[in-house]
Amino acid sequence: MFPTARALLEWFFATCRRLEWAGPLLMRLFFGYFWLETGWAKLHNLDGFTERFVGWGIPFPAFSATLSAWTELVGGGLIMLGLFTRLTTVPMIINMVVAIALVVINDVHSFDEFIELIEFSYILIFFWLMVAGPGRISVDAWLTRLFAHKP
Repeated sequence: MFPTARALLEWFFATCRRLEWAGPLLMRLFFGYFWLETGWAKLHNLDGFTERFVGWGIPFPAFSATLSAWTELVGGGLIMLGLFTRLTTVPMIINMVVAIALVVINDVHSFDEFIELIEFSYILIFFWLMVAGPGRISVDAWLTRLFAHKP
Protein backbone atom coordinates (compact mmCIF):
# COMPACT_ATOMS: atom_id res chain seq x y z
CA MET A 1 0.00 0.00 0.00
CA PHE A 2 2.67 2.55 1.01
CA PRO A 3 5.86 2.73 -1.03
CA THR A 4 8.96 1.42 0.64
CA ALA A 5 11.90 3.66 1.46
CA ARG A 6 13.84 1.96 -1.33
CA ALA A 7 11.07 2.68 -3.86
CA LEU A 8 10.95 6.32 -2.79
CA LEU A 9 14.72 6.65 -3.12
CA GLU A 10 14.68 5.02 -6.55
CA TRP A 11 11.90 7.37 -7.68
CA PHE A 12 13.77 10.39 -6.26
CA PHE A 13 17.07 9.54 -7.99
CA ALA A 14 15.34 8.67 -11.27
CA THR A 15 13.55 12.02 -11.19
CA CYS A 16 16.83 13.82 -10.48
CA ARG A 17 18.45 12.07 -13.47
CA ARG A 18 15.56 13.11 -15.74
CA LEU A 19 15.92 16.72 -14.57
CA GLU A 20 19.72 16.93 -14.62
CA TRP A 21 19.55 19.42 -17.50
CA ALA A 22 17.76 21.94 -15.25
CA GLY A 23 20.63 22.54 -12.81
CA PRO A 24 23.15 23.97 -15.30
CA LEU A 25 20.42 25.86 -17.15
CA LEU A 26 19.04 27.57 -14.05
CA MET A 27 22.54 28.33 -12.73
CA ARG A 28 23.56 29.88 -16.04
CA LEU A 29 20.38 31.93 -16.41
CA PHE A 30 20.38 33.40 -12.92
CA PHE A 31 24.15 33.73 -12.47
CA GLY A 32 24.60 35.09 -15.98
CA TYR A 33 21.79 37.60 -15.48
CA PHE A 34 23.42 38.77 -12.26
CA TRP A 35 26.64 39.58 -14.14
CA LEU A 36 24.84 41.06 -17.13
CA GLU A 37 22.95 43.38 -14.78
CA THR A 38 26.02 44.43 -12.76
CA GLY A 39 27.97 45.13 -15.94
CA TRP A 40 25.09 47.17 -17.34
CA ALA A 41 24.82 49.21 -14.13
CA LYS A 42 28.56 49.87 -14.05
CA LEU A 43 28.61 51.00 -17.68
CA HIS A 44 25.75 53.39 -17.00
CA ASN A 45 27.63 54.92 -14.08
CA LEU A 46 31.14 54.52 -15.45
CA ASP A 47 32.38 57.78 -13.91
CA GLY A 48 31.31 56.67 -10.43
CA PHE A 49 32.71 53.18 -10.99
CA THR A 50 36.00 54.68 -12.18
CA GLU A 51 36.16 56.84 -9.04
CA ARG A 52 35.85 53.69 -6.93
CA PHE A 53 38.81 52.23 -8.84
CA VAL A 54 40.77 55.42 -8.15
CA GLY A 55 39.94 55.12 -4.43
CA TRP A 56 41.06 51.50 -4.38
CA GLY A 57 44.34 52.40 -6.06
CA ILE A 58 43.74 50.19 -9.10
CA PRO A 59 46.16 50.99 -11.94
CA PHE A 60 44.72 52.71 -15.03
CA PRO A 61 41.36 53.22 -13.29
CA ALA A 62 39.35 54.43 -16.30
CA PHE A 63 40.57 51.59 -18.53
CA SER A 64 40.29 49.00 -15.75
CA ALA A 65 36.77 50.06 -14.77
CA THR A 66 35.61 49.98 -18.38
CA LEU A 67 37.21 46.59 -18.99
CA SER A 68 35.70 45.16 -15.80
CA ALA A 69 32.21 46.47 -16.63
CA TRP A 70 32.29 45.15 -20.21
CA THR A 71 33.66 41.81 -19.00
CA GLU A 72 30.70 41.45 -16.65
CA LEU A 73 28.12 42.59 -19.21
CA VAL A 74 29.33 40.46 -22.12
CA GLY A 75 30.35 37.55 -19.90
CA GLY A 76 26.96 37.49 -18.20
CA GLY A 77 25.15 37.49 -21.52
CA LEU A 78 27.31 34.70 -22.94
CA ILE A 79 26.85 32.61 -19.80
CA MET A 80 23.07 33.05 -19.98
CA LEU A 81 23.10 31.84 -23.58
CA GLY A 82 25.54 29.06 -22.86
CA LEU A 83 27.73 30.38 -25.70
CA PHE A 84 31.51 30.00 -25.38
CA THR A 85 30.79 29.21 -21.75
CA ARG A 86 34.09 27.57 -20.85
CA LEU A 87 36.13 30.35 -22.48
CA THR A 88 33.96 33.07 -20.95
CA THR A 89 34.65 31.86 -17.44
CA VAL A 90 38.38 32.65 -17.77
CA PRO A 91 38.10 36.47 -17.90
CA MET A 92 35.32 36.31 -15.31
CA ILE A 93 37.61 34.39 -12.93
CA ILE A 94 40.42 36.87 -13.61
CA ASN A 95 38.03 39.74 -12.81
CA MET A 96 37.24 38.15 -9.44
CA VAL A 97 40.89 37.36 -8.65
CA VAL A 98 41.77 41.01 -9.31
CA ALA A 99 38.87 42.13 -7.09
CA ILE A 100 40.13 39.91 -4.28
CA ALA A 101 43.81 40.79 -4.72
CA LEU A 102 43.40 44.56 -5.04
CA VAL A 103 40.27 45.38 -3.06
CA VAL A 104 38.73 42.91 -0.63
CA ILE A 105 41.83 41.13 0.66
CA ASN A 106 42.64 44.21 2.77
CA ASP A 107 39.65 43.40 5.00
CA VAL A 108 40.48 39.69 5.36
CA HIS A 109 42.26 38.69 8.56
CA SER A 110 41.66 34.95 8.75
CA PHE A 111 41.14 31.89 6.61
CA ASP A 112 37.47 31.81 7.62
CA GLU A 113 36.99 35.38 6.37
CA PHE A 114 38.69 34.45 3.09
CA ILE A 115 36.43 31.44 2.58
CA GLU A 116 33.38 33.63 3.26
CA LEU A 117 34.27 36.13 0.51
CA ILE A 118 31.45 36.25 -2.04
CA GLU A 119 34.06 36.72 -4.76
CA PHE A 120 35.56 33.36 -3.80
CA SER A 121 32.14 31.75 -4.22
CA TYR A 122 31.81 33.40 -7.63
CA ILE A 123 35.18 31.94 -8.65
CA LEU A 124 34.02 28.48 -7.62
CA ILE A 125 30.83 28.81 -9.69
CA PHE A 126 32.82 30.01 -12.71
CA PHE A 127 35.24 27.11 -12.19
CA TRP A 128 32.33 24.66 -12.08
CA LEU A 129 30.95 26.11 -15.34
CA MET A 130 34.40 25.90 -16.92
CA VAL A 131 34.88 22.25 -15.96
CA ALA A 132 31.31 20.96 -16.27
CA GLY A 133 30.26 23.09 -19.23
CA PRO A 134 26.93 24.78 -19.84
CA GLY A 135 24.77 21.67 -19.99
CA ARG A 136 22.48 20.18 -22.65
CA ILE A 137 20.25 23.22 -22.97
CA SER A 138 22.75 25.75 -24.31
CA VAL A 139 23.98 27.26 -27.54
CA ASP A 140 27.31 25.46 -27.00
CA ALA A 141 25.53 22.08 -26.86
CA TRP A 142 23.41 22.96 -29.90
CA LEU A 143 26.51 23.96 -31.91
CA THR A 144 28.26 20.77 -30.85
CA ARG A 145 25.31 18.68 -32.04
CA LEU A 146 25.07 20.69 -35.27
CA PHE A 147 28.72 20.33 -36.21
CA ALA A 148 29.08 16.74 -34.95
CA HIS A 149 26.71 15.55 -37.70
CA LYS A 150 29.04 16.05 -40.65
CA PRO A 151 27.95 14.44 -43.92
